[in-house]
Amino acid sequence: MDARELLIDSFNRIHERYGGVADGLSTEVLNHRPNGNGNPIGWLLWHLARVQDDHLAGITGETQVWAQWRDRFALPLGEWDIGYGHSTEQVDAVQIGDAALLTGYQEAVHRQTLRYLDGIDAADLDRVVDRRWDPPVTAGVRLVSVLGDCLQHLGQAAYLKGL
Repeated sequence: MDARELLIDSFNRIHERYGGVADGLSTEVLNHRPNGNGNPIGWLLWHLARVQDDHLAGITGETQVWAQWRDRFALPLGEWDIGYGHSTEQVDAVQIGDAALLTGYQEAVHRQTLRYLDGIDAADLDRVVDRRWDPPVTAGVRLVSVLGDCLQHLGQAAYLKGL
């Protein structure tokens, strides 16, 4: 298995588990904040899809999928907000009305991710995509970072669903 195949398999696993967590959740469950201040399932699922979409667009230079979805979500946030560093008020503002909206958006992000991964090679993964860090961040490092973030938030959402 080469790096491309490994990345495809990893992102496919996130996609498969995402639907399993989101499916069948009511609006009340999606937006419930554990202990009144924890991140709700809906916010976690929205955020992980936003991070994947944002960071992939940063690698590819393409427009985020979010441009076609943000009006459907109608969130009172900045138009490119991904949830990073949200205050408790901003987390409250992310009210998800329907789990199908989340799964539809994540499906579109996943398709965009697979289109990119389908055509990459080792040289593409070694390409520097962010010079603000020392050492500069390559596409491969950024993708692994996205995988880690997505898996962490997906696990948190699954745990909350189990409660």
